[in-house]
Amino acid sequence: MAQGQRNHSYHLVDPSPWPLVGSISAFVLAIGIILWMHDKGPWIMFVGVAGVLYTMLSWWGDVIREAEHEGHHTPIVELHHRFGMLLFITSEVMFFIAWFWAYFNAALMPTDAIGGTWPPQGIEVFDPWHLPFINTLILLLSGTTVTWAHHALLEGDRKGLIQGLWCTVLLGALFSCVQAYEYMHAPYAISTDIYGSTFFMATGFHGFHVLIGTIFLLVNLIRAYRGHFTEKHHFGFEAAAWYWHFVDVVWLFLFVSIYWWGSYGGTIVAE
Repeated sequence: MAQGQRNHSYHLVDPSPWPLVGSISAFVLAIGIILWMHDKGPWIMFVGVAGVLYTMLSWWGDVIREAEHEGHHTPIVELHHRFGMLLFITSEVMFFIAWFWAYFNAALMPTDAIGGTWPPQGIEVFDPWHLPFINTLILLLSGTTVTWAHHALLEGDRKGLIQGLWCTVLLGALFSCVQAYEYMHAPYAISTDIYGSTFFMATGFHGFHVLIGTIFLLVNLIRAYRGHFTEKHHFGFEAAAWYWHFVDVVWLFLFVSIYWWGSYGGTIVAE
């Protein structure tokens, strides 16, 4: 094989420092969080956060360069990326199954320690048809706008792609703001009892995914402005769209099981 020439469709990546740098940064971040919890200050945590963010920007920048400018993402490489993304989303599903399992285990078999009822006695739950329903509409609408952006990209309509992404990013940010407002007015905390723990772990973990998905889509919006993506070569956008639809579906399960079904237990409903 001649110098720089390959006779296969696979991408043999160059040696990269980012796995090592990312691991060290994550370790520093974890140590910093622990020290902050023990009143040692947040500065080491901030160093870890900076390292993780730098790793993400640099590593993903390398991937974008390989895809857009060096032509390494052949159809077979993209196929493997799709399988990898599907496996990643499957692993995320397992996380949420754990939170749902904890919630239903407590809800379907309430112990005497919480009064034998669900929600526990004294807990004022949220009205599912107020802020939770508004957030449901926001996420469902965002699912349609990201689909609009995808179809615009497939038809070569870059203006429609950008407009659809803008709408989706703004709706994702709006969802996060509404959820933050809801959390600030919650009549219970994560440490209140099993209800608070399961509620905040499930909805909070989902809220974190919405934030990550919004950033994911924002990066795609920037790339769209820079002329990235074509009708046949846009896996980066597809991965973001898959992730966003996954977030939408999980929220529907959360709304039905935790906000709606979980609100019926003879307790007072918070305004």
